[in-house]
Amino acid sequence: MLKDLEKIVLGKTASDLSSAEKKVLVRARERRTVSTNAGEDFIAGSSFGQRLADGIARVGGSWSFIIGFMVFLVAWVILNTVILTTRSLDPYPFIFLNLILSMLAAIQAPIIMMSQNRQAERDRFMAAKDYEINLKAEIEVLALHHKIDEEVLKELRETRQEIDVLRQAIEALSSRPRST
Repeated sequence: MLKDLEKIVLGKTASDLSSAEKKVLVRARERRTVSTNAGEDFIAGSSFGQRLADGIARVGGSWSFIIGFMVFLVAWVILNTVILTTRSLDPYPFIFLNLILSMLAAIQAPIIMMSQNRQAERDRFMAAKDYEINLKAEIEVLALHHKIDEEVLKELRETRQEIDVLRQAIEALSSRPRST
């Protein structure tokens, strides 16, 4: 059954198959699983910079960062207006704070965009894994259908043979002369 899977299941010749389809068919022939932890597989192929960008985006997009940053801003304003009234580090209108916020935004925005691009890449990777798993499941279901069909045909042949034997026995009994 598994010899011509590409033609039976996918309707393609072996040369027309994608690498994912070939991989699934090989694993189906070898009776091996296709599923793995796709998240770990994706992260394993990541560079240090990519993992760092993901971590920064994860922290920068959290409520704890937003609340912490709000506390920092309020503390900065209070420190420079109330506590240090005569010799503040950054007097109102807080030009130095504005510079810090601009630099932070200039650095954080591309990092978050990198992380979003990686999330899209991760989604494509996960979709490809899902496709492989679904294809393998479909192949296995078709193989089971084929086995069941073979068993049903085998039982039908055996039943026909038994019916033929019974007919022959009935004919033999009916052709015998009856004794009274």
